[in-house]
Amino acid sequence: MEEEKIDQELPAPPRFRNTFFKIATLTLLFLVLFFSIGFSGLKATSSSEFCSSCHEMKPEYYTWKASSHGEVDCVNCHIQPGVENLAKAKGNGLVELYKKQTQTYTAPIRMPKDIPDKSCERCHNVYKRDVTPSGDLIIPHDKHKNKGIECVQCHSGVAHAKIADRKMTFQADYMKWDTKVGQAAMSDIKWTKPDMDTCMSCHESREITLECAACHTSGMYPESHKKADFKTSNHGTLAKKDLSTCNNCHKYMSKDEIKGFEEAPAHTQYLNKGSTANSKIKPQDYAKTNTYCRDCHSKKPQSHKRGFVSKHGDYAKSNETRCLACHDYQKTGTNKITNTTCNSCHPSSHGNDFRLTHPVDVPVGQKLNNTCYQCHSKRTCTACHRN
Repeated sequence: MEEEKIDQELPAPPRFRNTFFKIATLTLLFLVLFFSIGFSGLKATSSSEFCSSCHEMKPEYYTWKASSHGEVDCVNCHIQPGVENLAKAKGNGLVELYKKQTQTYTAPIRMPKDIPDKSCERCHNVYKRDVTPSGDLIIPHDKHKNKGIECVQCHSGVAHAKIADRKMTFQADYMKWDTKVGQAAMSDIKWTKPDMDTCMSCHESREITLECAACHTSGMYPESHKKADFKTSNHGTLAKKDLSTCNNCHKYMSKDEIKGFEEAPAHTQYLNKGSTANSKIKPQDYAKTNTYCRDCHSKKPQSHKRGFVSKHGDYAKSNETRCLACHDYQKTGTNKITNTTCNSCHPSSHGNDFRLTHPVDVPVGQKLNNTCYQCHSKRTCTACHRN
């Protein structure tokens, strides 16, 4: 009994006492200020500058300041309308104060709930918002609203550019944040605005139309596409110079792309790794994998008339790249355009240097004879080598 009595009379550890008194003092001070200055105090603690007084919130403060919502106070989005919600938020402020002093808050800091539509609708009327500022996109916000699509599903990065997801809000970086860093974080629109993948994946999963005209006006066509001879003259040459730009639109026009976004077709996988110069796929191979291109490339050109086989060799030498837009040297699994390949008739490649690897010496100028046909097919060889 005496030991229990002694234990009960032992004082609390100094560290616990200091933390307790610090929190108690700050809480008391907060309450005194709140009740003493009344409305003006409520207004002060609701300002965005007050939010930035905690160094933990500097990343959020400086990105907000650089955003399109930089003149809208934090509370207008993060606290729902109504006195009850405001009182609840102020009560949660005491909890946040405790976590700050005890260093028990979770980093990186994330919102427990998404911004509700009611907060957005304080300023935005979604039923009168049809066209985006670009002038080309047609976004019927009212239809999305009626289907239960929430604002944050498309606009989640509008104020902070998803800096937590980008691993930019660690404790060691808090003091590095300033206006310049905030502007840099907000400068890349892929973190602040919805991209085409967001739209297409949502439409695909909900079985909504994926036609270009559903979201774009005719202004989407580049000037080069408006020329009458664009398809027949130089579209392949332009694609060779900058295939990644072509892919920005045409990847969505491919039936393979529409079928599912988890396993993108080969033409998208390769191009996503870098620019055209560094990507593994060539423009002519792109035309064989993207079904939008394939629909045209699978049609036989006018040049392939009767008797074309006898002169196709000279034609191929003059424009080999053009032939490879449909044909391959050998049969591959990705070519759905044609089964006709070079090795359909030419079992092995034999250019000017074929003599280096040929097992038997072949003098320059040597004509086909019965010795050749001991290994090669006379019918195959004479189809081209007639003289």
